[in-house]
Amino acid sequence: MASVLLIMVILWRMDKVDGDHVHIRLNPMRFIGYIIWLFGQIAKANLAVTRVILTPLMPIRQKLLVVQQSQTTDLAKVIFANSITLTPGTISIETEESGFLVHALSYRPEDDASLADMNRRVTAVETEGQK
Repeated sequence: MASVLLIMVILWRMDKVDGDHVHIRLNPMRFIGYIIWLFGQIAKANLAVTRVILTPLMPIRQKLLVVQQSQTTDLAKVIFANSITLTPGTISIETEESGFLVHALSYRPEDDASLADMNRRVTAVETEGQK
């Protein structure tokens, strides 16, 4: 608790110096629903990665792929990239204007649809009046 308060004071003082504001334009209820959904995806991916690791032949099918993103705010783009990285077996490597370069440990064609669904869900969390 004390560390959170300390950070709040530091950020408040920094804001007085630079005046840079981050506007959070997220729908709180949709965001909570997204977080719950994301935890489920993380659990499923953990099981899949564990299965790959414990299989004697280790069926690793690595792939680099570009994942399209449709978010309009920087915060939503960060949420999407971090969601990809939080999901075991995938990591966001590079960001570009239209999407992210992602490394998948054990790629399956269904992964494209799953990432597109994640993109849609993060975009739905953004509120009206985005930049």
